[in-house]
Order: sequence, then C-alpha cells, then structure tokens
Amino acid sequence: MTILSARNPAVRILVAALAAGMLATVTLTGCSSASPAASGSHPAQTATADAATATCQLVGAALSDGPDPDSDPVGYAEAQNGLLSQIHTQDTTLQAAISKLAGAYQQFFTSNGSSPAKEAVAVASKKINSYCPGATS
Repeated sequence: MTILSARNPAVRILVAALAAGMLATVTLTGCSSASPAASGSHPAQTATADAATATCQLVGAALSDGPDPDSDPVGYAEAQNGLLSQIHTQDTTLQAAISKLAGAYQQFFTSNGSSPAKEAVAVASKKINSYCPGATS
C-alpha cells in the first residue's frame, strides 16, 4: 500500500479537510455576496453555481496532490482514484465526469499505465476541464 492510498487514514483526513474548507469558503462567500435581486440571478441558480464551483475546487485540489505524475504515474493514478472517489456533488453531469475520471485512474493503476488506460484518463480529464477549466492541469 502506498502512502497516498485511499485506504490510508491520512488521505481520508486530507479529503475531509479539503471538503470542509471548500464548504466554509462557499458559505462565507455566500454571506458576503450581493443579494440575488441585486445581481439579477435566481437564488437556486446561485446556489447551484456555488456548489459546482466548490466541487471544481475540490477536484483541482485533489488532482494537485499526490506523487509527481511524471516520475510516478501509476502511484499518482492510485492516489487520484482514491481522492476523486470521495468527492460527491448533486450535479449529476459533474458527478458522472468525476466518477469517469476516477475510474480511468483506477484502470490506469490496475493496468500499470497501459496505453488504452492512458487514453481513457486523457478523455476523462478533457471532460472534467469542460466543467472545471484548468482542474486537471
């Protein structure tokens, strides 16, 4: 088991801390923002956008953690699968993209970095970037 395995309690604590921090940021931002009437947006739309933004921040934070992908791509894939699998959102399309990327990283790890798995990670990363620009870079 690597240090950054999803089974490692330290990784779970890190993801929980990231989630709590992002939730606090969204909550505090919501308290200090202009009222929905002033900004012209509907409260439900604002809440949904804030939740998606917070989820994207979690995805970006998770993907920036772990071993160096260039020096240990298989270890990086294992770490990313574990972290991404713990991120959940009510936005079903974003959740599907996150799950697909986590699955692609799992496939990459299981296959020891095979070419088809590498391509699956690239495709899933592109999809994540369409929802969360820059999250996978």
